[in-house]
Amino acid sequence: MAARRAEDEPPPFTHEDNRRFLQMLRDKKQMLGIGSPKVEVQFQDLTVETHVRIGRRELPTLPNCVVNAAQELASHSHMCTPRKRAVKIINGASGTIRPSRMTLLLGAPGSGKTTFLKALAGKLDLSLKRKGKVMYNGDEVNSSTPQHMHAYISQYDLHHAEMTVRETIDFASNMLGTDNEFEIIGEAARGKKDVVNEVDKNLDSFFKATTFGEGRNLTRNYIIKILGLSECTDTLVGDEMRRGISGGQKKRLTIGEMLVGLAKCFFMDDISTGLDSSTTYEIIKVIQQMAHLLDLTVVISLLQPPPETLELFDDIVLLCEGQIVYLGPRENATDFFEIMGFKCPYRKNIADFLQEVTSKMDQKQYWIGDQHRYHYHSIENFAESFRSSYLPRLVQDKLLVPNSSRVKSAEVKTRLGMSRWNIFKACFSREVLLLKRNSPIHIFTTVQITILALVISTIFLRTNMNHKSVLDANKYVGALFIAVMLVNFNGMIEIAMTIKRLPTFYKQRELLALPGWALLTPNFLLSIPISLMQTGLWTSLTYYMISYAPSFIRFMKHFLVLFSMHQTSMGMCRLLVAMARTLVMANVLATTTLIAIFIFGGIVISKDDLKQWLQWGYWTSPFTYAQNAISLNEFLGERWATEFHYENANTIGEAILKIRGFLTESHWYWICVGILFGFALVFNVLSIFALEFLNSPHKRNVHTDATDTMMECENKIVETQDASILQGVLPFQPLPFAFNAINYSVNMPKR
Repeated sequence: MAARRAEDEPPPFTHEDNRRFLQMLRDKKQMLGIGSPKVEVQFQDLTVETHVRIGRRELPTLPNCVVNAAQELASHSHMCTPRKRAVKIINGASGTIRPSRMTLLLGAPGSGKTTFLKALAGKLDLSLKRKGKVMYNGDEVNSSTPQHMHAYISQYDLHHAEMTVRETIDFASNMLGTDNEFEIIGEAARGKKDVVNEVDKNLDSFFKATTFGEGRNLTRNYIIKILGLSECTDTLVGDEMRRGISGGQKKRLTIGEMLVGLAKCFFMDDISTGLDSSTTYEIIKVIQQMAHLLDLTVVISLLQPPPETLELFDDIVLLCEGQIVYLGPRENATDFFEIMGFKCPYRKNIADFLQEVTSKMDQKQYWIGDQHRYHYHSIENFAESFRSSYLPRLVQDKLLVPNSSRVKSAEVKTRLGMSRWNIFKACFSREVLLLKRNSPIHIFTTVQITILALVISTIFLRTNMNHKSVLDANKYVGALFIAVMLVNFNGMIEIAMTIKRLPTFYKQRELLALPGWALLTPNFLLSIPISLMQTGLWTSLTYYMISYAPSFIRFMKHFLVLFSMHQTSMGMCRLLVAMARTLVMANVLATTTLIAIFIFGGIVISKDDLKQWLQWGYWTSPFTYAQNAISLNEFLGERWATEFHYENANTIGEAILKIRGFLTESHWYWICVGILFGFALVFNVLSIFALEFLNSPHKRNVHTDATDTMMECENKIVETQDASILQGVLPFQPLPFAFNAINYSVNMPKR
């Protein structure tokens, strides 16, 4: 059986297979007359700056948060000017990223690589201020630039843990509207019954040998195969609490999520994080072949690429403290610094040399001139020398053509974006899938509400409930209050369910253009049957055991109030999560809001006992309308029509409503239910706006200034130390470490 399975499996997909496949696709596109437009990325005087607090005031302490919030409020009211300083993340960068080439972005952490890539991709945070121009083929990048032209791949691996690798790739493909060039070529190769040319023969045999599949599966299967994800295609992504794929596979999934869109420009940020050098080389090699044969424009940021990976790149951009120190062919990078007096030692990794030669601590060791005449060359000095002397030389030698118009005439076909209906279908299918995978949570909440219903029913058991006096009616008020309160609390499950998905949503909103309504609308629609089931279960178990009004119509009206309150509670929790955006803040806001609506709901304090200036709280609390509607439905029934005079009330039912400060007219029932549904609608609409326009919470970097004087003093101290001490070797005792026959196994579930 194992031997037969091994025979059925296709052979491994090698780099040579990938190159041959892409070459055949390129030849077939030329035969079919399918154009392959190139995109040249140009940026002129690109400056990105932000305003930050300096030093201790930026540290996330409680006093700082209070003071900063007060200052922000005062500054918006023009009462004071906030003490902030403008910091340039990118400072006057200019250059050209050429198509059909691999460009490596090098720079130390904090040099502005992520901001630079986001600026080129048009994905800058709204809090950052951009100056200068970023152009694709001479056209400036703005909000109207087609999304399929460029793709930014983040360094963070954010995915839904409940989805498999293939499901994640499929959703990204649906949202990006995968380019159908592969499918057109594949169908053309298969559609001809009499295959006459060599290219069609090769493609036809290649599709059969690699089992890429047909239709829209072709592109997805290709991306999965070249990234080495075939073995974990049907494995859950997983997270800290759910077993799934490894960290390296998550990184490859992050790359594949954007590669499946087949954009013309790719900006990849630290994609080697979590990958070993061999896997990094394999992925970069695949991307290099795609860039060269599919005419893509690729910029990849790597921290410390090994020499064999560095050789795969055509150009290098060296970014230091927001300034471009070098931009040009990889082979000429060391020549520029040698002209400046710094030489890369033999067998030294060029990538390490380029990052260390601009460092104040490491620069001196590469100086090839007289050591006594050495002085520190600043970043500004390198950048100015490159712009004034070395850049014109590259242009003269035709190694770099800035702001060229040679690809400006290439027309990039505009691919129609995904229709709203298709986006809704893709997101709704995903929500159904996530609902199934999270079914244990919903089963638990259903069991919970069942147990609570049985407990409450035994407390207010019908044998102990009478209908003869106001005191009897008061017991029913307590039972109705608990019903509304527990249904309200049951809706708070939306806080945990929604907050867990926000990081992935913000990533997909930025990279896949996922709108806010695409997350909330399917979630809202799928919550309706769950809400119907849980409130229906509560009503069925408690209504007749507690002995509410026996009429079936009043039973349905009782159920309708609880259902509308449950929907209002879930909508309110979604809004609080969308506004808070973090679990701690969401819990704080939810607790505060629930306490407020309970206090002003008319049970803790009657409306008649509230101060006049607090009446607004009573009429804005959803609990008010739920408690009034469910009380009207019960106490205006025939069982409570016993004559009893209290103020303007003539029955026990009207009397208890008057005593409790509730409404007494029957038409208010439908008004209250309508207001509850209105609350649910407003909360969900506001949640959509909050998801659409509020930025994702991000970590703030503390900006501190280290003075040059301190650095110079430290350098002088180091230089005056005794050389013999620095060159000495501390004695140590070597400790051997041995291991033998270590095994590690994991019990896999049976399928």
